[in-house]
Amino acid sequence: MKGRLASALLVLCAVGCATRTVSIPDSLKPAPDESLAMVVPAKGVQIYECRVGQWAFVAPEAELFDRGGNRIGRHYAGPHWEADDGSKILGTPKARAQAPMAGAIPWLLLEAKSVGGEGVLSRVTSIQRVATAGGVAPAGTCAESGARSRVGYTADYYLYFR
Repeated sequence: MKGRLASALLVLCAVGCATRTVSIPDSLKPAPDESLAMVVPAKGVQIYECRVGQWAFVAPEAELFDRGGNRIGRHYAGPHWEADDGSKILGTPKARAQAPMAGAIPWLLLEAKSVGGEGVLSRVTSIQRVATAGGVAPAGTCAESGARSRVGYTADYYLYFR
């Protein structure tokens, strides 16, 4: 019963969750048998660490929101997306494309695997990171090994299921 309820919620959200229309490159399209479950806006930081004089990506830290601006979960190292209902997915990068906006982190297509409880994210099979703004590593070299920089970013995560 819980699985059917979660599936119904995913379908209902697909009808009304889009925040804005973006043109997705063909290289980032999900499989033909996947359907859009929801669009989840995120706001947070990309964390970088100084390693051998260069900034290296460490992890994201972001809050996830519904279309009404209510916090529904978080995004963090792994990369993981975790809903407040306990469902959680782990993403594995499949493809990337340059963001159309200068100074924005790349757009991505990730394969998703459920690694948490039953809930709104448990049936997600693919994730697109699009409509990114900010998040790019600091320019130039760094001097203090181990120093960290937290760079603000926003993105929309399009979540798909089979």
